[in-house]
Amino acid sequence: MAARQPAAVASPSKGSARDERVAVVDIGSNSIRLVVFDGVKRAPATVFNEKVLCGLGRGLQSSGRLSPEGVALAVPNLVRFTSLARAMGVGRIDMIATAAVRDASDGQAFRATVEQQCGHPIRVLTGEEEAQFSALGVIAGNPTADGIMGDMGGGSLELVEVTNGKVGHSTTTALGPLRLMESCGDDRQKARRLIDKALGKVDWLNSGKGRAFYPVGGTWRNLARLHIEQHRYPLHAIHGHTIPRDEAIALARGVSRLGKSSLSGYQQVSRRRRETLPMGALVLSRLLRKMQCERVTFSTYGLREGYLFQQLSAEAKRQDPLLSAAEEVAERESRFGGLGEALMTWCDALFPDETAEERRLRLAACHLSDLTWREHPDFRGVEALQRILQYPLVGIDHPGRAFIAYTVFLRYGESPNAKVTSQATPLLSDRSKTRAVLLGAALRLAYRVSGATRWVLDHSGLSIDGKTLVLRLPTDGSVPDGDAVQRRFKALAQAGGFQETRIVL
Repeated sequence: MAARQPAAVASPSKGSARDERVAVVDIGSNSIRLVVFDGVKRAPATVFNEKVLCGLGRGLQSSGRLSPEGVALAVPNLVRFTSLARAMGVGRIDMIATAAVRDASDGQAFRATVEQQCGHPIRVLTGEEEAQFSALGVIAGNPTADGIMGDMGGGSLELVEVTNGKVGHSTTTALGPLRLMESCGDDRQKARRLIDKALGKVDWLNSGKGRAFYPVGGTWRNLARLHIEQHRYPLHAIHGHTIPRDEAIALARGVSRLGKSSLSGYQQVSRRRRETLPMGALVLSRLLRKMQCERVTFSTYGLREGYLFQQLSAEAKRQDPLLSAAEEVAERESRFGGLGEALMTWCDALFPDETAEERRLRLAACHLSDLTWREHPDFRGVEALQRILQYPLVGIDHPGRAFIAYTVFLRYGESPNAKVTSQATPLLSDRSKTRAVLLGAALRLAYRVSGATRWVLDHSGLSIDGKTLVLRLPTDGSVPDGDAVQRRFKALAQAGGFQETRIVL
């Protein structure tokens, strides 16, 4: 059988990523955070992540200075962050600061103190740079993003238009919850007037009509957690979580009316975020009304990821983040290195009418199909399902994630109707379920035929002859069939609705 060549699917270039670990210390108006990434690459993995809510920007609106309590908390923790990063042997420590340090009259003095005690320079971002990096973060995590990104920090709100991987209009506003709380206290009507006045000056917000809004930042991530719990959404993953506009407005309005004590009953909201969440929710509700977007899609990628993304080469930026991550995981964790593309070609004949997106998801599933081979056979399927559902994949929506997880679950011989699949199957269309069952059975056969070896995969494959499914084995007879192969071949034929099977050498 002459295997059909796979259609062009963007895949990472070998050796294109710089694998040296890099630490980014983000000094924000409400929180400071250390994130250690495994390299400057298309889909960097987080090696370490720690934050402290210091509230540097608390009181800045009236005093023009950083919060003394915030400074007292931030400085020793920044020393800890940089010391930890050095202990981890990172290749580089980048310290960046945003609105509070940028705007405070004593920001320069704070910067000098931290630089002296930590031994690393701080780059204070301009409002334009902060907006640009946050937007690039959204693009890095969702290359097809189309709409407006909003990154809410404690002291500012950056709004940026994103279209087809490009950054458009951008505006920095003073609509951070700490500043609004200082200006308005508990006067919700006053806060609403200030928000509406500030948004009224952004004359390009109407470009978001009918498109998506991408919220970034810890305050708004807590709203996503609330929505997931309240609606009993099956997948507990914030990145890519999408809510219709009216539903998002209703959620934000409801939360904006709650006090700190009321929020204490919501375990999904972190304790330190309860103070700022109502004001952050009020900003979101007014913003969504103003821009008239169609939907809200949350992004866990933001400033830090965008800061790294802008350092990539043009070629690396064009890589598919989903396939980059899936291929890297396969190279690191599979038995014999990555077999994704070989598996893809091996079963191409079963999927003659797939869309480009379906083909992309199939390749990602092939890459991840040997993910849990080290686990006990009784638990491989469930472990694979859970890991893929929760793994920090980007460049993928929730139905796509569910398809990959369900497929690999089935590849390990699990029942399509197992109770544990309730986290994935509600997100799948009937077509996607059918494709997952077929691909899972095909991968199960491919691994039995080949023993997870590339040579056998390259010298065998599937084809279709009318209503007969044909399995070709190596022509030299070096790897004949056996009972296990025949059983799995018949199971695949049944899954695909074929009337006959034939094995040829």
